[in-house]
Amino acid sequence: MAITKARKQALVAQYQELANQSKGLILTSYSGLSVKQMEVLRNQIRELGGEFHIVKNTLMRLAFQELKLPFPAGLMHGTTAIGFAVEDVPAVAKVIADLSRENPGMRIKGGLIDGSLYDEAQIVRFANLPPLPVVRAQLLGLLTTPASQAARVLAAALRGLVGVIHAYSQKKSPEAA
Repeated sequence: MAITKARKQALVAQYQELANQSKGLILTSYSGLSVKQMEVLRNQIRELGGEFHIVKNTLMRLAFQELKLPFPAGLMHGTTAIGFAVEDVPAVAKVIADLSRENPGMRIKGGLIDGSLYDEAQIVRFANLPPLPVVRAQLLGLLTTPASQAARVLAAALRGLVGVIHAYSQKKSPEAA
């Protein structure tokens, strides 16, 4: 059964809205997934603040053109599903990459992150980045390390000064003896 023109326009509008909201899009071939695996993947991505949709290649191309986004022409062949990462792009890429390792029928085609196209290898490397909260904690640790080291040095100097003053006060004066 053919899709009506109104339904096609609605799909293009939906793709545009999802692409506008997303920080990154991970394009995949999903031919090896069962319905249950697809549902698990959708739920995992939804928990991360994203969405996973099977798309029509020609309608997605129209959405890309209307949004003036670079169209990954070589990636839009065969079955295509897109992980729309609204919040945490590396986390969505990781979920997709993990499933593609477990299931050889599914593969990452590439992606579009902040307006730049990436190939499969780059997306897999991106997926191996630590989650955003871990990166933030590491950065905070790097920023606070110099301050904590300076505080320890100052505290050691103060302890030394207090020790000298205490020893001097304990010392008997020659006149008192």
